[in-house]
Amino acid sequence: MNTVLNDNSHRRYNILTGEWILVSPHRTKRPWQGKQEQVKLEESKFYDENCYLCPGNTRANGSVNPQYTNPFSFVNDYSALLSSVPEENYSEGLLRAKSERGICKVVCFSPDHSLTLPIMPVKGIEDVVNLWIKEYKELGSIPYINHIQIFENKGDIMGCSNPHPHGQIWAQESIPMEVTKKTQNQLDYWQKNGRGLLTDYLEQELHHKERVIFENASFVALVPYWAIWPYEVMILPKRKIQSIDQLTTKEVTSFSAMIKDVTTRYDNLFKTSFPYSAGIHQAPTDGNSHDEWHFHMSFYPPLLRSATVKKFMVGYEMFADPQRDITAEQAADTLRNMPTKHYSLM
Repeated sequence: MNTVLNDNSHRRYNILTGEWILVSPHRTKRPWQGKQEQVKLEESKFYDENCYLCPGNTRANGSVNPQYTNPFSFVNDYSALLSSVPEENYSEGLLRAKSERGICKVVCFSPDHSLTLPIMPVKGIEDVVNLWIKEYKELGSIPYINHIQIFENKGDIMGCSNPHPHGQIWAQESIPMEVTKKTQNQLDYWQKNGRGLLTDYLEQELHHKERVIFENASFVALVPYWAIWPYEVMILPKRKIQSIDQLTTKEVTSFSAMIKDVTTRYDNLFKTSFPYSAGIHQAPTDGNSHDEWHFHMSFYPPLLRSATVKKFMVGYEMFADPQRDITAEQAADTLRNMPTKHYSLM
């Protein structure tokens, strides 16, 4: 990176969305007199009788969980999307609306109430990934389902309503705006160059190494050049594949090991169970081949200075453009130097 840019305010372009972000690296020098909070103690129970997601427990709607021993999925009791919505379109002047069908599922990562991804064994994460693959295939085969979003909100500050480690899958009729933007930009590049946008981007990142945190046989973890969140990370497969159902057995293991590596570095950064929203972006399930797509997983964590100082999107970011106070290169260097053994085991 140009030294002048790295030390001064500048804008960076997001090749996937076509949007810009303001980077202000000099702002990290300002003194912090804002809100401080106590670090929340981490859960250590294997089983919590009051948890709606633990094996054998009764959920809020009266359903009883099985005594599951592997990752467990079920239709969300309070789904944001419903499969039985009557078809309806509304249009009056500038007002428009349409009905939206879908299915929302909860994925419990483990029967162990305390076992977050960074402290799970790689084999346990493999079981989670294989369940994601199963759900992607099954939900994607439903004729009206055109997009499947797999994600995790970790930590109560990210809106997680239950401390039992879990994620969600939302399958729906429409293709969301963020995915539409990424599809179009990848398609434009594919049609113009005959190569994948993220394939060429990954090649450039591996050449420079500035933003690469770690790589294994099949995957690379890096801080994207256009990152918005302080310690944002993208996991990219080296092989250009459109979706997780194309992963080989060896790639599932590599992907799982990479998830464990990234989340462990996160926890070690501030010696806390690091909050984030993580999601997998992959080809829509609308029946098209989507040769342009290169699936990837992104982590958007809010912590910036410590376990208690969070980055909020406010003011300028709400009304103008996203903005960050540390460069992607600084964030990558910090994460790259984190130990890969979890701090609780040291």
